[in-house]
Amino acid sequence: MRLGSTMPNFYANTTHGPIQFYDWLGDAWCVLFSHPADFTPVCTSELSRIAEKAYEFTRRGVRLLGHSCDSLEDHKAWVKDIRSYSSRIPVEFPYPIIADERRELAVRLDMIDESDIYNPEAALTVRALYIIGPDRKVKMAMFYPNSTGRSVDEILRVVDSLQLVNKVKVVTPVDWKMGDEVMVEPDVPQAALPKLFPRGVETIKMPSGMAYVRTTSDYLHSSECWDGLLM
Repeated sequence: MRLGSTMPNFYANTTHGPIQFYDWLGDAWCVLFSHPADFTPVCTSELSRIAEKAYEFTRRGVRLLGHSCDSLEDHKAWVKDIRSYSSRIPVEFPYPIIADERRELAVRLDMIDESDIYNPEAALTVRALYIIGPDRKVKMAMFYPNSTGRSVDEILRVVDSLQLVNKVKVVTPVDWKMGDEVMVEPDVPQAALPKLFPRGVETIKMPSGMAYVRTTSDYLHSSECWDGLLM
């Protein structure tokens, strides 16, 4: 599942009932993430935080979909523990979790450690996460070791960046977050800047003399940019 790959359609049983992925996704964005196992501490903290922040994903037009190789019965029992772990989770658990006991989907989506892929006793899913666009293409792939919990704020930051650059000819620099300056795409010709960014672009001088670092805050004033962002 490399960047730009098409996420395959699949059928799955989930805690919200059976789904066909393409029908379930519609024209939304999706964060599809796996966890190693139910009833484990780091996974409980992760799924709890994602549930707490579910509204932040929803208002960005993003659907959440969890996954592991546990049974549907285990998922449903574990959700009660997750809810107990946090008092800030909505009354109805906000996203489905896929049950993949036969590990078929985990293998298909490259969510299992290579050394364990053919060992059903040890083949737990790693902390894999894909951000999928409305075109069903993989826009971001993230893999964490089982010992390390992911940052939900970082996932939201990447969603913001992906949705922004999908609408405006910019790229986002290191540690960028919504509201910060962005950089103009390198292939945008200088002559096009006044039309694309009428409020101005600053070109940073470099010893090389090449004008490739160009920054702007103009996207903050563009209604076209904000259309569909932070709905």
